[in-house]
Amino acid sequence: MSILDREDYVEPRCLLGMDPMGQEAQGEPVPLRRIIEKMDEICDRRDFAAAERHLDYWLAEARQNGDRRGEFSLLNERMGFMRKQERKADAYAAAEDALAMLGVVGEDSIAAGTCYVNCGTVFDNFDEPEKAVVYFEKARPIYERELDPSDARLGGLYNNMALALAGVGRFDEANALFHAALRVMEGTQYGPWEQAVTYLNMADAAAAEHGIEEAEETIRDCLERASALLDSDQRPDSGYYAFICDKCAPGFEYYGWFAYAAELRERSENYYERT
Repeated sequence: MSILDREDYVEPRCLLGMDPMGQEAQGEPVPLRRIIEKMDEICDRRDFAAAERHLDYWLAEARQNGDRRGEFSLLNERMGFMRKQERKADAYAAAEDALAMLGVVGEDSIAAGTCYVNCGTVFDNFDEPEKAVVYFEKARPIYERELDPSDARLGGLYNNMALALAGVGRFDEANALFHAALRVMEGTQYGPWEQAVTYLNMADAAAAEHGIEEAEETIRDCLERASALLDSDQRPDSGYYAFICDKCAPGFEYYGWFAYAAELRERSENYYERT
């Protein structure tokens, strides 16, 4: 099981419409902020066909206008969208196209680091953790150098890199990064929900390393911590919380928490029915 953080697909956005030589794009730069906000709104309604049309329209517009930075950002959005839709070929194609455009933003920039994170998450999601680790290792020094230690993007990197490391049997490194992710998330906007995700990922790593029976106590502790965070009185009535509930439910179900998994799904469905 691989659970995704919001920070995996939110990256720095440049609205300047400049090419790598500092020249203006041939046409108007696409309105990235509005595009992403609309994309989130459509996905909150779970109208994924409309979301894909919206994204592809603006990607074509960026290309037509010569807005290479806009194109790069939208390719990263497409990568994350296709990953969540479990469309491997499309996610890999977007990753390949985005990597080919790294010169637009600079291969040592935060935007490049985010592209590496997105690529790593794609490969890990489709059961290629060895490839994923390569890209996370490219992203890590950039993020640790350029981002504030409390930046949510750093927490997202640590969490997803830990998953990939566990997938290749590097459990000690994975556990260290899971705990680093928990520390970062303490001060972030969606911290409790992202910490819940990390605890579920830690349960999976323990099961993979020791087996479910031997890791039973650790797994139970992780599930209890995750459920306490998800049940917090501070939980928001939002699409992101509904998304987290839906994504966490299979983890609880896998370890036999059937009633709680059903409750999480009900919370998610109730939000979507209301909206």
